[in-house]
Amino acid sequence: MKKGTDFLEAYRENSLFERREALQPHMSYAQEKERYRVIREGRTDLLEAVLKLPPDGTAGILSKDALRNQKNMLIAAITTFTRSAMDGGLPEELAYAMSDSYILKGEECTSAQELDQIYNRAFREYTYAVAREKNRHYSIKIEAALHYITIHLHEKITLESVAEAVGLSPCHLSRVFKKETGVSMVDYVQEERIETAKHMLAYTDDTLSAVSQYLCFSTQSYFIRIFKKYTGMTPGQYRRSLGTGHF
Repeated sequence: MKKGTDFLEAYRENSLFERREALQPHMSYAQEKERYRVIREGRTDLLEAVLKLPPDGTAGILSKDALRNQKNMLIAAITTFTRSAMDGGLPEELAYAMSDSYILKGEECTSAQELDQIYNRAFREYTYAVAREKNRHYSIKIEAALHYITIHLHEKITLESVAEAVGLSPCHLSRVFKKETGVSMVDYVQEERIETAKHMLAYTDDTLSAVSQYLCFSTQSYFIRIFKKYTGMTPGQYRRSLGTGHF
């Protein structure tokens, strides 16, 4: 145990010595916290200003290879962005899907510029995603219903199953749901499934058939029809429209 402790202390002292010799202080935790706060609170009004803040130090050293080091730093940042977004109310299924996509694409990067682009895009997209969640203001029962729907999108959802989960009669839930959200539960579930489908098409390589089955559409043709109803294009057209912005 003593040998391991001595090695760790020697490593720390060596790292600190090298940084001091090169006059390279580590980036402050305060600046990192500000970025995490922007995501957690969905502060789209602060987003661009915070991105433009000049670094007040250097990033950590997680590899002797410069590109590998930046990839590791991206993974660390995305991990914290993901936790911040979930703390801000972003459904964990979506937060983790976004995280996986950013990290996998980061591994494919061959330059620091490409990694910076992924970092900035992740920061923006997480912030806007949380902001959308925070714009919803519903009663406790309807919030519970919406949460139930979110975590069961890949299963069959009925008015009766949601009503039982939140402790209301189906008739009362149907009436209150339409009053607060402005749409019927059937329409809301379809919209949420299409939004999730859009993210899956953007952030994964899943086939249209796999997306359709995962989101519990009865047939792929029905999925395509409903997708076009809400987006004006087919799932295939949507995925192709992402162009260079898709990763």
